[in-house]
Amino acid sequence: MSARPIQALVARSEARVQRLGALLAVALILDACAVNNPASRTDQVSTSVSTARMLAAIHEAGADDHSVLQIHPLGRSGVDALAARARTAMRAGDYAHAGSLLDQALVLDPKAPDLLQDRAEVALASGNWPRAARLARKSVQYGPRFGALCARGWQTLAELAQARGESRQYAADVQRVAGCRRPDPLGE
Repeated sequence: MSARPIQALVARSEARVQRLGALLAVALILDACAVNNPASRTDQVSTSVSTARMLAAIHEAGADDHSVLQIHPLGRSGVDALAARARTAMRAGDYAHAGSLLDQALVLDPKAPDLLQDRAEVALASGNWPRAARLARKSVQYGPRFGALCARGWQTLAELAQARGESRQYAADVQRVAGCRRPDPLGE
């Protein structure tokens, strides 16, 4: 076999990697514009609301799920590795690094509800409530209708509604959290 076909294959692979890198760079630049734009934070009403309390309620909504039905995303090796590193950074409180890792993962899988929800939580922790709401809405749109991920998405929206003083929306979102739970139909 001649070296030319191999060189051509390598060149095509390198070109794909460069295009993916360029797309990632553009996505990160656009994201930075949205995050750093103070005008994008107009619906954040109270800075006295405890972000830690909001995040704890979101995680509790997912952890306290005794539904029979649980939906988990299929494995995606590269994406899952980025998501795992992002979750480690989130637990350490390094939301900037977690956000960067999740942004990279979302470039590879832009409709992954678990990634969207994790990114929503990072946006909430970073004080970007409008972005947190948009990402949580996408997570519930693309995600499962039952289980822990569903509950976390709706709880995120409920926490944001409560923080903005929107009691009707808060009540509706809390009901949706309850709707994510499916008891055992056999009555265990």
